[in-house]
Amino acid sequence: MSEVDVRFDQVRPRLFGIAYRMLGSVADAEDVVQDAWLRFNRTDPDSIRNAPGFLAKTTIRLAITAATSARARREVYVGPWLPEPLSTAADPLLGAERSEAVDLAVLMLLERLGPRERAAYILREAFDYPFRLIAEVLETSEPNARQLNKRARAHLEKQRHLPVDAAEHRRLLDAFLAAARTGDLAQLEKMLAASAVSYSDGGGIVTAARVPIHGRTDVARFIAGIVEKFSPGTTDAVVEVNGRPALLITQDGVPVLLAAIDATAIGIERLMLVSNPEKLTGVAELV
Repeated sequence: MSEVDVRFDQVRPRLFGIAYRMLGSVADAEDVVQDAWLRFNRTDPDSIRNAPGFLAKTTIRLAITAATSARARREVYVGPWLPEPLSTAADPLLGAERSEAVDLAVLMLLERLGPRERAAYILREAFDYPFRLIAEVLETSEPNARQLNKRARAHLEKQRHLPVDAAEHRRLLDAFLAAARTGDLAQLEKMLAASAVSYSDGGGIVTAARVPIHGRTDVARFIAGIVEKFSPGTTDAVVEVNGRPALLITQDGVPVLLAAIDATAIGIERLMLVSNPEKLTGVAELV
């Protein structure tokens, strides 16, 4: 292995972590990392004083371009678009020093921001970049880099209450699953926030609700129907994806549904149901 290969492999996990958070897609993130590698390989090594910095800057700029293209594609996506779930059991931080901006709910909300705001938030909150470097990467001023991050944080705080800790999240998930399995609508509603929303991503490939379901009563009934639909001939297990426990339903050893919750101080605010088979390949190893 050449010196260039070694230098690249040392930072590949971080580059993938940046690109995945920006794009919410494993394949798109891998494409960005590969493009970053090609640019790195074509550049004179003697001209690169800081290889990790060069690669991170290249990756985020490529990801911003890819995110702009992805937004256009997602405007014609069939039904709600959700980030692709990814197992974090083996690599809990996906190459980051901190685990922010990998939760499915956060990735979904970041998708509603412009790519530059998203990039500023990810570099700061997940990778602890100083604003001086964020400004350099985004080719802007340091005050503007701070403003981009501030707008992203304000957006998340407006759209989402403070999430519960890991232990409470698991407790709520287990209790929610127990109520769903028994069809206890009253208990399901009790755990849901009044403004709860359920998002189903089938991508037009499999049958799924094509519009979000709003309100605790309708969400509870919808979940009860989902459980009834998937009960015959399936097995389920709690697995770790995107840094949080979630329910993985399989049939004949093949993932058919990944159900994740966004639990905050007011209850379960969001249910994210991914049944698009193209988005379940990243959790197949958990079966």
